[in-house]
Amino acid sequence: MWRDRDFRRLWVGQTVSQLGEHTTLVVLPLCAVLTLDAGAGELGVLRAVGQAPILLLSLLAGAWVDRWRTRTVMVLADVGRALALGAAAVAGLLGALGLPALLVAGFAVGALSVFFDVAYQSSLVRLVERDQLVRGNSALEGSRSAAQIAGPALGGALVSLLSAPIAAVSGALLFALSCLSIRRIRRRESLPEPTRERSQRLQEPTQECSHPHPEPTQDLSQRAHEPTQEPPRRPPRVWRRIREGLRFVVGDTSLRAVCLASAAFQFSLAATMTVYLLFLPRELHLSGTEVGLALAATGPGALLGSLLAARLPGRFGHGVVLVSAAALGDGAFLFVPALHGSSAGTVLALVAVSLVFGTFGQLVNVTVMGVRQALTPDGMQGRAAATITFVGMGLTPLGSLLGGFLADEWGLRPSLAVTAAGMLLSPLLMSLSPLARLGRTLPDRRLLVD
Repeated sequence: MWRDRDFRRLWVGQTVSQLGEHTTLVVLPLCAVLTLDAGAGELGVLRAVGQAPILLLSLLAGAWVDRWRTRTVMVLADVGRALALGAAAVAGLLGALGLPALLVAGFAVGALSVFFDVAYQSSLVRLVERDQLVRGNSALEGSRSAAQIAGPALGGALVSLLSAPIAAVSGALLFALSCLSIRRIRRRESLPEPTRERSQRLQEPTQECSHPHPEPTQDLSQRAHEPTQEPPRRPPRVWRRIREGLRFVVGDTSLRAVCLASAAFQFSLAATMTVYLLFLPRELHLSGTEVGLALAATGPGALLGSLLAARLPGRFGHGVVLVSAAALGDGAFLFVPALHGSSAGTVLALVAVSLVFGTFGQLVNVTVMGVRQALTPDGMQGRAAATITFVGMGLTPLGSLLGGFLADEWGLRPSLAVTAAGMLLSPLLMSLSPLARLGRTLPDRRLLVD
């Protein structure tokens, strides 16, 4: 697989794009908190605006990705995100970088990231052989973990040491590099099934063209009973394809449980991170670099989680791994509200929490992705991924707003304890669902025709 140049180009482009995305996720909130002195409510609004495209566009992105070539979608998403951050950098250089500009940049980056993430998850199925999917997923998720290591640290350092425009420029350059790598993929993706069938039908000669002058002696009544050429099938409308994806996911008990558990987790995590990004600099008095270091520790844990995901589900069972890893990873954040001061011990404790959260959180992510890919036909991969993203992460804007509201009303420390406890709803829901009973092997439905 690593000798495949097109896979390497996808891997490099996806890695750099994830680095740009994770850098931006830290740059924009820290610009608001440290540079613009944004309050809890304003930070909640900024994070909600950046997450709103998940709710608004995920289903549409899934329908489009299943009909478009994924390389095209990823290239256009990278170009758009580079332009959005470049415009924010220009606004900063001109002295016009305020909260409105950050809101516009955050929404644009969030919207295009939805399309990129759905596309890269679907591209692997079209690019590599079926027996390489596990290794391919491990490589892509490992690169995302590496981006989680460098992205927050780079973003925090740039905002703290340089300026907000320079920090925005760094993200734009990373997206541009990703675009250059993905554009070099040479393997031509096959058209999605409805479009391909239509193209083939339009190219086939009709009966009238192959026999323009029928013999005079031919019995016309016989010709009337001959089979006629079927009219070309038009690709289903976008909304019909979205409904098909929704019905498929809702109709599968395991995928439905993934959606519910993911929704509970992402809602609580969004609320937790809104409070957390205020708690670190204002309650613990950490610098931007220390905040970036604490956040970056999630990356090495996620890298370890990717490696464990290649072994543990096959040894202990997918259900056991999902429930136990979610409980351990989500429960780690309950220790954060007990921390005080900005000593080296506090920073080390935050690093340890992020390491545990990243390890077991990534173990859950990779295992869930394997479950989803195994239970989904090839022609439904994009829509299934988008539907799960829509349901699972669609409530994140509301979670961010809730985190800002609680921080204003209750204070940072109590709010962080409540929102962190809410993340434990995810392993509870999985333990009560068919996911908990999944064994060491998964049924393979990828070859089914949707």
